[in-house]
Formats: sequence, structure tokens, C-alpha cells
Amino acid sequence: MSRKDQLQAMLAEDPSDTFLKYGLAMEYRKEPAEHEQGIALFMELMEATPPHAPAFFMCGQMLAESGDINQARTHLRNGIAVARSQGNTHAAGEMSELLTTLGAMGE
Repeated sequence: MSRKDQLQAMLAEDPSDTFLKYGLAMEYRKEPAEHEQGIALFMELMEATPPHAPAFFMCGQMLAESGDINQARTHLRNGIAVARSQGNTHAAGEMSELLTTLGAMGE
């Protein structure tokens, strides 16, 4: 059984587990054909209460890699605000760096 299969099975038992959702989204991120599923899970995590700050960063990266720079910037800006409100300076810093890089790529 693959890691992805294991995570899916565990999530079936506990669909609200943030850690499992994030892990499964990261597994989807590894396969270009499954990026949409990964982005969808990251979106769920971003909309959760409380929002999962690292999901904003990973979703922003995936969107940037797929060429959706404007959407990536939007999620990163929102993620920076969430991370700061949660006291997560590390995540805010990572997202700020990526946002700066994306700004240099063509505003």
C-alpha cells in the first residue's frame, strides 16, 4: 500500500484531520496529473477554522509552477496575513520570499 493509499484510508476514518489532509495534498503534489486534487485539499485547509498557514504556501507554489501567477500571489498574500495573525513568522517569511520572486517574474 502506497503512502498516498494509507493517507486516503486514514482520512476516510477521520476526514477532519488537518495533518492527514496536508500529507495527502503533499502526495498529490508529487504527481503532476494529481495537482488539481492537491490544490483542492490545500484550499480546504486554507478555508478551515483556523486556516492552515502552510497550505497557503504550498498552494501558492503549485499555482506558480502551473503558470497561474496571479492566483498564486492572491493565496500568498492571504497566507501571509493568516500566518502573521497566528504568530507563524517562519511561514509568513517563506510566503513573502516567494511573493517577491513572483513579483519579479512579471507584474
